[in-house]
Amino acid sequence: MANRTPSRWLAGIFLSVSIAAVAAPNAQQLLEASDAMRNPDRPFKLTTTLIDFHGGRQTDEDDLTVYSKIDPDSGQYRSLIRFESPARDLGKLLLKSGLDLWFYDPSSQASVRISPQQRLLGQAANGDVVTVNWAHDYAASFAGEQDIPDGDRKLTHCYELALLARSEQATYRSIDLWLDVATQRPVKARFHAESGTVLKVAYFRRFQEELGAIRPTEVVIIDGLSPDWITVMRYSNYAWKEIPEAWMQRDYLARFSPN
Repeated sequence: MANRTPSRWLAGIFLSVSIAAVAAPNAQQLLEASDAMRNPDRPFKLTTTLIDFHGGRQTDEDDLTVYSKIDPDSGQYRSLIRFESPARDLGKLLLKSGLDLWFYDPSSQASVRISPQQRLLGQAANGDVVTVNWAHDYAASFAGEQDIPDGDRKLTHCYELALLARSEQATYRSIDLWLDVATQRPVKARFHAESGTVLKVAYFRRFQEELGAIRPTEVVIIDGLSPDWITVMRYSNYAWKEIPEAWMQRDYLARFSPN
């Protein structure tokens, strides 16, 4: 009898591991579902308002019009962003096409290649304002379940996903992403540099129906080192929009007109 007990004990461990493996959700599918909540699947436009706060005091604000459509070859979004305000930035453009990100200034009529990691305003990087399918840029693994406070300080039971960049062109080396177990909505994301340093933490808020789905219409981004430095990204004026292919070409930036 004593010789059989270890075998039964080991069998029980193997059974528990097998059950856990079967029960663990598919991380990549969860990431794809979260992407679908954040991003419409047809060409669209919206207004992104960036509001910067230091120590609870507003210090800056930008308004951008974002035009986005999916590249049928890569499955990733291409985006054209037009600066609407403040007046000093009116008419400036950002173009994300493939792995390239370009900035166009009408005053110089020059377009220059820029980094998605470069800050646009406050905690919002260039790569944060373009539409991105994380499932294309990151490989996801399941990191467990836990209860965390959401953007409204409400305790929410979440799946935790660990996202690792597939290439150096991704805006962040890795992302920790929490999704509401009940709805699969994004709740929180933590963004890391190559060194592992936490660059920023984001909370997804103000979910409402836009273009046929419930989507977050506000993201609160908190600096990883200075938590009193906060940038709020608000999305409004969602609309389906036929976007000419020419708009997604660098050579067309000087001729672009939103009308």
